[in-house]
Amino acid sequence: MGIKANTVTTKREWRQIYAIYGMEQWQTLLFILCHAIFFSLSSVVFLFYFDPICAFFNSFLSLGAAARFAAGFSGAVLGISAVCLFFAAGNFFYSALPLHYDMAQRMVGSVNDWSTVKTALDIGCGRGILLNAVATQLKKTGSSGRVVGLDRSKRTTLSTLRTANMEGVQEYVTCREGDVRSLPFGDNYFDVVVSGVFFHTVGKEYGPRTVEAAAERMRVLGEMVRVLKPDGVGVVWDLMHVPEYVQRLQDLKMEDIRVSERVTAFMVSSHIVTFRKPSQHIAGPGEVRLEWRC
Repeated sequence: MGIKANTVTTKREWRQIYAIYGMEQWQTLLFILCHAIFFSLSSVVFLFYFDPICAFFNSFLSLGAAARFAAGFSGAVLGISAVCLFFAAGNFFYSALPLHYDMAQRMVGSVNDWSTVKTALDIGCGRGILLNAVATQLKKTGSSGRVVGLDRSKRTTLSTLRTANMEGVQEYVTCREGDVRSLPFGDNYFDVVVSGVFFHTVGKEYGPRTVEAAAERMRVLGEMVRVLKPDGVGVVWDLMHVPEYVQRLQDLKMEDIRVSERVTAFMVSSHIVTFRKPSQHIAGPGEVRLEWRC
């Protein structure tokens, strides 16, 4: 089983994606939007009540002539903050739905031959955008294989099964609740293992940039390699920590390691990493192929 650099060009309107999957982190989006609206209204108040606000600054802070500058600067900061927050909300929505769907198609396209795939795993499947993309590909190729979606929440796995039914791939999908740090599967079990924007959430209780959080992420990556069959393909799309993953995969002697071009997701840098588990142990780190396009 090989890795190739093609991408699947299937496109879908965001309304269709939203109708099936909804917003998994709608509270975060609502939080950003509420603050954007608050800052917008505050900047409008500064615009229409500029002179009274100047008088307020002068009376309470005794700024004198600098009161107008202070009021103008404050209003400008509020306006700029509102614009930035609206942009952040738009990027968050785009990343959570249309971009997530497009990246799932790209990840599926990283596997050369789905017709030979009998077992696949999606680590941290969420509501199933990537999971169902894999199942759809299995269905298209006439494979008799199945894909397992693993998530930490039973409620999420039930939602995922509903989305698989809506996508018409329920016969190809199985969902399980489990600990990603200790995958409930035997060694060399899956032909393909994928994960989309999930690894960076592991160990977040320790803080995103702590040694403990990094160790937890590496533990999950090691589990991913453990359950992958020899000559099996792994595909990870994640935020920020990609160099760590590449280094760990080299340490684990993985082959055909590829890093995609940078894609901005959730306001930060993200990449797709693909690799192949060697058929036998080799000495020395494998080659890393970079496909950067900024």
